[in-house]
Amino acid sequence: MSSTIPAVFVEPGPADRSPETNPAQRDLALDAYRGFIMLLLVSEGFGFTKLWNRPAYQAIARQFDHRAWGGAVFWDLIMPAFLFMVGVAMTYSFGRRMEEGADRSKLLRHLVKRAGILTVTSWIIISVETNHLHLQAHNVLIQVAATSLVCFFLMQLPFWYQMGAAVLLLAFHSSLYLIFPGPDGAFQPVTNFGAVLDRAIMGHNYRMAPCVNLNTIPEVVNVLIGIWIGNLLRSPRSLSEKFKWMIGGMLIAFAAGLALSPIVPINKWLWTASYALYTSGWAIFGLILFYLLVEIFNIRRPMFFLVVVGMNSLFVYCVGEILHGWLDQSVGVLTGRFLYIGDLAPVAQACAVLAVIWYLSYWLYQHKLFIRA
Repeated sequence: MSSTIPAVFVEPGPADRSPETNPAQRDLALDAYRGFIMLLLVSEGFGFTKLWNRPAYQAIARQFDHRAWGGAVFWDLIMPAFLFMVGVAMTYSFGRRMEEGADRSKLLRHLVKRAGILTVTSWIIISVETNHLHLQAHNVLIQVAATSLVCFFLMQLPFWYQMGAAVLLLAFHSSLYLIFPGPDGAFQPVTNFGAVLDRAIMGHNYRMAPCVNLNTIPEVVNVLIGIWIGNLLRSPRSLSEKFKWMIGGMLIAFAAGLALSPIVPINKWLWTASYALYTSGWAIFGLILFYLLVEIFNIRRPMFFLVVVGMNSLFVYCVGEILHGWLDQSVGVLTGRFLYIGDLAPVAQACAVLAVIWYLSYWLYQHKLFIRA
């Protein structure tokens, strides 16, 4: 596999250089933030989703499970942050490759090849999970492949044209639901335009979650916002200026998402325009937080724990998707599932499984093996 990784799968960011690179030359905040997002993706909610029947932990459990329909909790912010970091990393990767002499046609060929690898990898993972050949059109890796390809072409446009494209994409997506509302309303389960379209094209809807293929349209905007932030971070502006612009972008994204929500409600499963904007605000907030920790408070050494995960993101994702159940069972044999500690046993068990996944990543890191698509 090539040594690339797009903010967790697409293009290698600054941290995707070889481990021998001088740490001072690497953007530790980006590496750590990407690793943090990756860790969340495979954490299975840190076991808190199994504590819904414990009144003392219901408030926490609620944050670690997707909303059934509408609104957003902590768990609903992870995938948008993931796509946001795809965009951030693309700017670093393409910038580095162009500095090394690559032209746009070469970059495009490289991106198309990687998109193919991600798509096939996705189909293999889903087929293993479902125990039959299943060529799904919309999931994590395919989202990354599709949105990064679209954004590659948008990146060639002047900034204000990119802004216009983002607005048009969100407006077009929203109008499809508003102009063709189902009998229960424009943004309701089962009868919404996206679900009806999927049934017409595929003959079915996705079984695991009520997401739809139309979600790819607004997902492009999450990646594009990441590209804008990536360009800002790569610019010669001072750190204080970058903070100001990131804070401004965060506030604009929050305001736009919330202002739009009375008309186009915040909904993860339909990836509505308000959801794309609102969650982008949170993604920027997370990046600001990591920059504060690393650059202002100089908290660097503990970030290594997260960097190890980010450096082998595709490996971590595949292990989390395919082997998580087996690892959970195997670790449970040795730990007794921590039943002797009481209510927090599922949390301890989930963390133990994560520790195994982290160690596997660390072993690869030590041996300079990086599986990133």
